[in-house]
Amino acid sequence: MKSRIVFYLLIFVSLICLYLFVSNGKMADVKDERIAKLEAEIDQLKDSVQDAKLKVLEMQYFSLENNDDALAYYDHLQLENPSRYIADKLLETNESKGDNPLVPYEGMESDFKINKIKVLNHKWILTDFSDGKYWGELLIKYELKDDLGVDFTMLDHLLYTRSE
Repeated sequence: MKSRIVFYLLIFVSLICLYLFVSNGKMADVKDERIAKLEAEIDQLKDSVQDAKLKVLEMQYFSLENNDDALAYYDHLQLENPSRYIADKLLETNESKGDNPLVPYEGMESDFKINKIKVLNHKWILTDFSDGKYWGELLIKYELKDDLGVDFTMLDHLLYTRSE
């Protein structure tokens, strides 16, 4: 009788071990599959990040910050961030009452004010202006003087028409 109980216990323990062995093998396969999927996602994300970096570099091509030849014009002025300084000076033109003096249109809903500014190089700026409903763009020529004054001259402009 004692030997039969030990025999049945041995068979029961063997079945439990067999079950654990098989289920652990399946669990390992599932985890390996998940790891492979995650590695594929990581590779895809790395490619996306690389593409995004290339796009950012391409967009920064026309910017004062990345143009050493244009920045050389401002070496003698000891400006920490010439692009930010010029943008700030341009935004000061918004402070006048009414439309911005550089915008050649009268605001229809409100006053036209400059919103976004892209300093392209040591001579040109591209800006966006709006009155809240209508918008347009300006190409502005500027000159940064030795006394840190800035002269702005509007070269070209466009106003987008709304199609409703």
